[in-house]
Amino acid sequence: MSTNLPFLKMHGLGNDFVVVDGRKADAALSEAQYRAVGDRRRGVGYDQFLTILPPKNGGLAYMAIHNPDGSQAQACGNGTRCVASLLMDEAGAEEIVLETVVGGLVCKRAADGRVTVDMGKANLGWTEIPIAVETDTREVTVPGAEAYGPATMVNMGNPHAVFFVEDAEALDLARIGPPIETNPIFPERANIEFVSVLAPDRLRMRVWERGAGITQACGSGACATVVAAARRGMIPGRSASVVLDGGVLDITWRADGHVEMTGPVATSFSGTLDLSALGS
Repeated sequence: MSTNLPFLKMHGLGNDFVVVDGRKADAALSEAQYRAVGDRRRGVGYDQFLTILPPKNGGLAYMAIHNPDGSQAQACGNGTRCVASLLMDEAGAEEIVLETVVGGLVCKRAADGRVTVDMGKANLGWTEIPIAVETDTREVTVPGAEAYGPATMVNMGNPHAVFFVEDAEALDLARIGPPIETNPIFPERANIEFVSVLAPDRLRMRVWERGAGITQACGSGACATVVAAARRGMIPGRSASVVLDGGVLDITWRADGHVEMTGPVATSFSGTLDLSALGS
């Protein structure tokens, strides 16, 4: 592999990504290199590292996702929109299928220039989350987190624990997020959302992402939040706007169980990674 790897820095509502094209050249990094690029003082910094790869099952391309700690992620809604926007521009198309580890995601250009992604079906069974004990996933008592009420569990390609609280702004997310993420009840860890209901169609969400920490936005988390709110009767319907630290996503939980997410994308800058300076 060449020691120079071109990249784009993109974001969806401040949820930021390093995007590289691995369709024509080897773009695989070691765990140490993913961590080095993710360092916000000595590297580029990102919430997720997205690699565009050749398709495996009939889509336009495949997207691999890595976290700043070098671990692989199964889903990234904001990142999917960013990569889909690039590929639609490249192909001159208004709709594509972008493959991920959880399957092909249908992505469309919305009339206002935003991007809509069908994030797939919301999985709700306790073995699908997964949770370590058999339980009703609408109201799960998480040991040590009882003060925040029961969590509603949703898997959107990755596991989410959604807590409904009176004031999400008042919580010290950096302190309470890590021990809930790694609670033994979540054998694959979990993304943690704290949500306040602002209006029947508007929710405020703050997120601690598995493997990434506090982020400005989390697309799969926003999807899980609307599904959880509908399941718990916190909203009257199956659609809502989710207010994140970085902006607003519009979410609809369709009757067929799939969840659609619509939001903006942006490119911040381009550059080249000098892999020889990142270690091995």
